[in-house]
Amino acid sequence: MVKQISLFLENKCGRLVRVCQTLGKAKINIRALSIADTSDFGILRLIVDRPEEALSTLKNDGFMATETEVIAVEIPDTPGGLADVLALMEEDGINIEYLYSFVEKPAQDALILMRVDQIEQAKKILQENQIPLIDGDRIYSL
Repeated sequence: MVKQISLFLENKCGRLVRVCQTLGKAKINIRALSIADTSDFGILRLIVDRPEEALSTLKNDGFMATETEVIAVEIPDTPGGLADVLALMEEDGINIEYLYSFVEKPAQDALILMRVDQIEQAKKILQENQIPLIDGDRIYSL
């Protein structure tokens, strides 16, 4: 299981830097992030090296933060690699609410973080198809 921190942020100057400063002062390292915004607000999604401590630290600093489980998979960093994984989800009727990715190092596999509507079923399908699930400890230590 990979724990993701989600924050509701006003879409105004300085909010994102304040999150990063708060985590930096607590010596919490950001491993991956994604932000989706509208004209008024945004949702910042973070993977950090110490999620429990990050959640507490952010809440103590006045941020509206929650913890969510996401799936992390390792796929070949090749054209069509992601499409193959997404097709498995579609075949079983699993909706992907959102995803984001990163490449650990060039010429290695891509790491995909995804939130799905049926997390246990998605894990089962991925395992049955030999798609490596990555646990939180590995992601947090990158």
